[in-house]
Amino acid sequence: MSIVAAAPNELGLLFDQRRLCTAVHRRGGLITMALDQNALNSLRIERNATPPDTPSSRGKYLAYLLVLVVIAISGWWLLIGNRAIEVEVAEAQATRSGGDPATVLDASGYVVARRQATVSAKVTGKVEQLMIEEGMGVKEGQVLATLDPSTPARQLELSQQQLLAARSDLAQVKVRLGEAQRALKRAEQLRADKLIAEADLDTAQSSVAALQAQLDALQTQVGVAEASVRVQQQNMSDLTVRAPFSGVVISKDAQPGEMVSPISAGGGFTRTGIATIVDMDSREIEVDVNEAFINRVTDEQKTEAILDAYPDWTIPSHVISIVPTADRQKATVKVRIGFDHLDARILPDMGVKVRFLEKANEASTAMPARNVVDVPSSAVFSADGKSYVWRVAGDIVERVAISTGNTRNDRVEILSGVSVGETVVLHPADKLHDGSKIKVKTD
Repeated sequence: MSIVAAAPNELGLLFDQRRLCTAVHRRGGLITMALDQNALNSLRIERNATPPDTPSSRGKYLAYLLVLVVIAISGWWLLIGNRAIEVEVAEAQATRSGGDPATVLDASGYVVARRQATVSAKVTGKVEQLMIEEGMGVKEGQVLATLDPSTPARQLELSQQQLLAARSDLAQVKVRLGEAQRALKRAEQLRADKLIAEADLDTAQSSVAALQAQLDALQTQVGVAEASVRVQQQNMSDLTVRAPFSGVVISKDAQPGEMVSPISAGGGFTRTGIATIVDMDSREIEVDVNEAFINRVTDEQKTEAILDAYPDWTIPSHVISIVPTADRQKATVKVRIGFDHLDARILPDMGVKVRFLEKANEASTAMPARNVVDVPSSAVFSADGKSYVWRVAGDIVERVAISTGNTRNDRVEILSGVSVGETVVLHPADKLHDGSKIKVKTD
């Protein structure tokens, strides 16, 4: 009899009496039992077979999946979600507000120089020497450049020779005239003594008159020759280009060897200027004010100028004049603003913002000065119709609601919510939230 090894639970099935076909034979006192082999084969269990999908196994799989998701989220939070966010910060500072004249108008414009000139030669010529560079200060009358003098020098020499010839001819005629005058005197004496005829006297008189006329003509020619020499001398002087006023060279427009001319000639091969000079003492501001607000501007009105290059520097200034015309296309009126004190940092063509202040009598009724807290305007953001800042507490941030006042020099007055010395985040990112871990950005 063959017996197949099986697990205990399998044996119960193996010996199921309903599926076994048995035959009992008694031979010599022995009982022999024969098993149906086909029935046994049908009861064999394959160990590699896929178990049936039961509700309990599905629940087990869902539990395993949930655990994996929790582990993944926890890992993401540890590796990425809890990473410190790099931010810029600034401290809230104490300042004084009120007591100063209020701003009645803001305008933008540019720094300009009232005296600015592109210097050129008075005659056409080739640049021989150039004695300037950009940024160089020059005095009035200082030599900036010289032109090639070869041709004008020859013309001057010719004029001088012509003058010498005219003077030589004049001297010769003077001698002849003196001789003719002496001959006339002798003829008059002889005629008085009736020793010569009247015709001889007339001839002597005509000779003196002719020589006198020739002398006058030569004197005129000498004058013309002298004038010609002066012209050529002026042409020689014009070959030297000088500074028309004291200032600073901001542009060098020609190089040695190039042709320059006071008028445009020769296409792009002839320069019309040698250098541009600016009188730095004539710097001022020009702004365009909307004509709807020009009534807020008066002569000598106090203003404050802030250069775009130096936003934290307030420059005292005042209104010089209101140009009495309007630009119909832009609907603006030009206003000239003068600096109370000039500074080397103020450069022509710089962008500038101007605040027009109230008059002194109106400012006297302003609120008295008070100490307030202010922060950079880039730290303040709005949400749900309110203003907030991100306040730094250690290495995390918290959102704080604030009340704001006036904005001045890109700083906002904080009436409540932030105290002096507290640190706030500049340019807050959208990914910040209460409790976000931060790291201060360093340069």
